[in-house]
Amino acid sequence: MMYEDMKSRVEHVVDSGKVETEYITCDQFRGVFDLWTQKFTRQEHPTIIQLRVSGVMTNSPVILTLDCDMYSNDPTTPVRALCYLTDPKIKSGLGFVQFPQKFQGVSENDIYACEYKRLFDINMIGFDGLMGPNHVGTGCFFNRRVFYGPPSNMISAQIDELNPNRIADKSIEAKDVLELAHNVAGCSYEYNTNWGSKMGFRYGSLVEDYYTGYMLHCEGWRSVFCSPKRAAFCGDVPKSLIDVVSQQKRWAIGLLEVSISRYSPLTFGIKSMGILMGIGYCQYAFWAFWSIPLIVYGVLPQLALLYGVSVFPKSSDPWFWLYIFLFFGAYAQDLLDFVLEGGTYGGWWNDQRMWMIRGFTSFFFGSIEFTLKTLNLSTHGFNLTSKANGDDEQGKRYEKEIFDFGPPSSMFLPLTAAAIVNLFAVVWGTYGFFIWGERLVLELMLASFAAVNCLPVYEAMMLRNDAGKLPKRASLSAGILTFALIVSGYFFLK
Repeated sequence: MMYEDMKSRVEHVVDSGKVETEYITCDQFRGVFDLWTQKFTRQEHPTIIQLRVSGVMTNSPVILTLDCDMYSNDPTTPVRALCYLTDPKIKSGLGFVQFPQKFQGVSENDIYACEYKRLFDINMIGFDGLMGPNHVGTGCFFNRRVFYGPPSNMISAQIDELNPNRIADKSIEAKDVLELAHNVAGCSYEYNTNWGSKMGFRYGSLVEDYYTGYMLHCEGWRSVFCSPKRAAFCGDVPKSLIDVVSQQKRWAIGLLEVSISRYSPLTFGIKSMGILMGIGYCQYAFWAFWSIPLIVYGVLPQLALLYGVSVFPKSSDPWFWLYIFLFFGAYAQDLLDFVLEGGTYGGWWNDQRMWMIRGFTSFFFGSIEFTLKTLNLSTHGFNLTSKANGDDEQGKRYEKEIFDFGPPSSMFLPLTAAAIVNLFAVVWGTYGFFIWGERLVLELMLASFAAVNCLPVYEAMMLRNDAGKLPKRASLSAGILTFALIVSGYFFLK
C-alpha cells in the first residue's frame, strides 16, 4: 500500500507538472517547492549536487555510484577497484571501473530475463577488449578527475575548492566548509556553467548513466570491467511483467534521445571512438528500432499463411536451406554465448522470449512516445519500477515462474493480438499444409515457433483466474485488433 500511494503521488506530480500543496508536509519543504517554477530546466536543479558537495567536503579521488535498491555483497570490492585505479600503467587515462549488476531472489530460470546477461556480462567482455565497458548506472567506481574534461585537457571548476586535485585539509564540520557545501548544492548553481554538459554527470536523456559513460569514452577516457565470481553488489528485480516492460520502455526512450541527437553514436561516436566502439554503443542506442523487424516477422508471415500467400521460398527451393541455416545458426550461437556465461537452458529460452515481448511492448511504445515527444504532441512520463516483495501471491507466482501481467495496460494489446494471430495461423496452416504442401512450410514453422513462445499469453487469457492473468477487457480489445489485422491482410495480401 505504501508503494502504491507513493506511485500515485509521483504520477500525479508528473502529470500536473508541479507539487500540489496537499503533498507538502511542512513549511520548510513548501518554501523549497515554491521556488520550483515552470521556467526551471534540468540545469537548474540539484541532480548531481552530491558530486560537488563531496568535492567541497572531502574531495575523495574515487567516487562510487550505487542504486538505492542495491547493497554491497563483497567487502573486498573497493580493493579490487583500487588495483585498477592506482595502477601506474593505466591510471592516467582510466575513467572508471564497472562491476556487473547482479540480483538476489531471481527465479530459477529468470522468467523475465531481468539479469540482462548480454547487457551486464556478455557485451561487457567485448567492450573490455576495446576502450572498456559502458557505465550502467550502478556498481561503478569513478576517478573524480573524469568529471572535469578529457584526460589531456582538464576543465577548471568555478572555484578552487571543486578542482579534483585539491587536497581537503579542513574538517567537514568546519563552518566555512558547510557554508560552501550549501552554496554548491543550490538549485541555481549550475546555471550558465559546464556542469551537466561538459562536467559531471551528463544531462539531456532519461538514461543519464549511458549518456555519461558514452560521452566519457568519446572524450578519450578508458574503463575496466571487473567481474569477480562473488557478486560485488546485489539488488532486487521486478516481479511482474508490466514493471519489467515499463522499465525497459523508459530505457528505450532515453536511448533514442541520445541516438537522435548531435551526439549520435552512429556519427559522433564512431568519429570519436572508432567504428567498433561506435557500433557497440549503437547496439544500445537504437534498441527501440528492433520493434520494426520483430513486429514484421511476428505478424506478416502469419497473415500470409492465413491467406495462402508465400513470402519465403518453398522447401524444394535451394534458398529454403539458407533460411533454415540462418535461423538455427543464429539461435545456436545465442544459446552458446548464454550458457558459457553461466546461464541455464531454461534461462536462455526465457531470455529470447522476452526479447520478442519487448519488441511488441517496451520497444514499440518507447518509439511511439519518443516520436510524439519529438513532434511536441506529448511529454515523457516518469514510470516507477516496483521491486517490492509485499505481494505474497505475486511472489509465489514469480517463484513458480508463472507470468504476472499486473494491472491492465495498453502495453500488452499488440502482444496479445500477435499471439492470437499466430495461434490462428498455426491452426489454419496445419490444415492447409495438406492442401498447399511444401509451399508454406517456412511460414508454418515461424508461426509455430512464435505460438510456442506465446504459451504464457494463451494461459493468462484462457486458463487462469488469479490476479496475474490478462484482464478480460484486454483480451477482448486484442481480439478486435486481431480481427482488424486479418481484414487488413486480405486487402494487402490478396
